Parts: sequence; C-alpha cells; structure tokens
Amino acid sequence: MASREGRRHHHHHDLVPLAALISREMKSEKMEKPTVRYGHAAQSRKGEDYFLIKTDCQRVPGNSSSTFSVFAIFDGHNGNAAAIYTREHLLNHVLGAIPRGLGRDEWLQALPRALVAGFVKTDKEFQSRGMELALFLVSVLCYLLWTVTVASVGDSRCILDAQGGAVSTLTVDHRLEENVEERERVTASGGEVGRLSIVGGAEIGPLRCWPGGLCLSRSIGDMDVGEFIVPIPYVKQVKLSNAGGRLIIASDGIWDALSSEMAAQSCRGLPAELAARQVVKEALRTRGLKDDTTCIVVDIIPPDNSLPPSPPPKKQNRFRALLFRKKSHDCANKLSKKLSAVGIVEELFEEGSAMLAERLGNDEPTTQSTSGLFTCAVCQVDLAPSEGHLSPCWFHLLHQLKTLARTFSLR
Repeated sequence: MASREGRRHHHHHDLVPLAALISREMKSEKMEKPTVRYGHAAQSRKGEDYFLIKTDCQRVPGNSSSTFSVFAIFDGHNGNAAAIYTREHLLNHVLGAIPRGLGRDEWLQALPRALVAGFVKTDKEFQSRGMELALFLVSVLCYLLWTVTVASVGDSRCILDAQGGAVSTLTVDHRLEENVEERERVTASGGEVGRLSIVGGAEIGPLRCWPGGLCLSRSIGDMDVGEFIVPIPYVKQVKLSNAGGRLIIASDGIWDALSSEMAAQSCRGLPAELAARQVVKEALRTRGLKDDTTCIVVDIIPPDNSLPPSPPPKKQNRFRALLFRKKSHDCANKLSKKLSAVGIVEELFEEGSAMLAERLGNDEPTTQSTSGLFTCAVCQVDLAPSEGHLSPCWFHLLHQLKTLARTFSLR
C-alpha cells in the first residue's frame, strides 16, 4: 500500500500544469520568428485561375504565437466551378483532418497526411454535387515558422529561391509529357497514353491519358475520366535555414514561358509585390498571354533583416543548378545532404505516391473526423465503426472490382 502511494506521489510530481506547457510552447515559437511578406500578380485570359492568401491561421485558436500562413493557387480548366469550390473548402478539410491538441512538432508531422486527406475529401465532395465542365488543378503551401509544407496536383509549381542562389523545385509536375513515372502509372492502371489523332492518322498536341483526354494525371474535380486520374497530392516539407528565402508559386501560364531559374532570376532584389508583377511581366514578354498567368511571391525574412533576397555572390553560382526534385530516393538523399551542408534547406518529408493505401494506410493512427466515426480511405465519407478502419466504403469496393474485371477482360 505504501509503495503504491509512493508511486502515486511520484507520478503527481511528474505532472506539468497545462498552462506551463502552453507558456513554454509560446516562448519557443516566439523565438527568432521570421517576417513574412508577400505579393501577387495575375493576367487573365480564360478566367479560370484563382488564389488564396490567408496569413492569420492559428494552429492553437486564440494563441497568436501559433499563427501560420497559407498561400494557394487554383488553376481550373474547362471551367472555374471546381477552383472556386476548392478555394472555399480545401483548407478547412485539411485542418479538420489534423487531430486536436497536438504540439507544434507533432502538428507539422501530421500535416502531410492531412493534406492528402483534405485533397481527396474535397475532390469527392465536389464530384458528388455533379458539377460538370469544371475541372481543377491546385498548388497549396502552408508555412509555420521556418518550416514550409507544399502539396500539389497538376502543373502549378512552387519553387524556393534560397539565400545563396540555390533554386529548388518543391513540387512535381503531373504533366504526362514530362513525367515518365506518371505515364507508367496510368498505363499500369489500365489507361492509355497518346496524342490526339486527326484525319490521316497524324498525331498532334501533348500526350494525354484516355479515356478523358486529360494531359495531366492528377487533379481535383475531374469527372468522366479513368480511375487513374487521382486527387492525391505530391507533398514535400522542408525546413529553411535561418537565412530565409523566397517562394514563387505560380500557375502553368508562368511555367510554360519561364524555367524555375528564369523566374527566380527575373525578380531577385525586388520586394515581393513588385517581384510577382515582374515574373508575370517576364512570362508575357517571353510567350504572350496564351493562358491565365498567376503568381504569388512569399519572402521569409529573418529577424532584423528587412531586405528582400539579394542576388547571390558569384562564388556560389555553382549551387544555382541544384534541383530539389527527387529522381530516386538515393539521388534525392544525396542532394538533400548537399543542400543541408551549405545551410539552405533540411528535408523533413517527401511522398508522391498515388496509392491511398500508402498515404492513408492503417500503419498510422487514424485522423479525427468531426463525427468521431471512421472514414472511407477513398472518398473520406463517414463510416460506422463496424465498417472498418480507413477502409474503402462498399461503393468504392464495388467500383474497384468492376475496374479489375474490365482490365482482365481486355487482356
């Protein structure tokens, strides 16, 4: 009895009041917090580009020291309904997929998986409304202190122009013309990849996947296309050095005209607002207004440093050619070490798989839904506890069986 009381007494001494924990976290988050300055610019041709800038998000409601920013570009095609719908709902779906009560580090670790869940839920909700001719691509970025998390589908892009002149691509283009891995995934899933055929058998235009004829392999809101068109984003999370850096987020109207290096170089030394205008101006000068062009520039500035990123010293020009995009895990690990070695970035997380079983499998704790029920791993709708743990609902199980049957019949 005495030993039990002793253990209980010792346990009480180990407890730390909640207020003390919050105070510690607030102090740690206030330390060396960078300044975020941003600007955006756009030229419209189709009226399908939309963007979101929200700088007052709070990880802990009411705690100003837990503030983070969200910057997103939504590039629609064949209409703008999906872009508008996703701008209004995606962020809430992502934040709703993160369990409550997490500390800063745990919250950041949960964010990549929550982004996947949020993208999938937004896609399924939009499609359930039956809105046609409103297709959608997205590039989303969340920022918290020195950590940047990027999620993307389609061909919008986010690049990092770090101090020292290293231009890193933080997203992956899901355009079939350039992405061999996505072409292989589509064909392995039963789709076909080819160009448009005209009279006489001649092929024109970019590579597309059929059925549907989409030149991208991942998007939100696409209906009447094969199951291989998925809303599952590529996600990367990096930690910047205390030198900060500049993020350039833009739709494909920019990247069709400029390389990542050209975009970064065109606006170095300019404040964020002017930088965004300059990137759009340079894209229009190079290619003309053939598509909507939207650009957001975000400067992450260290404390006591109000200057925008300056042109890099010539002696560090050799780092400009470094790309952050992974070609393989081994190659990427070596590149990440090189970038870390020169104090540019530290890679915390990267995953680009299009398989929900790998991204939302039951190897990790399930995310909390508002109803407390389990969710379908495909459509993210609520399931009763008896229906399983992050498993597909009956509708999607039947759909998968039909797809398998059709695949085998073709063989």
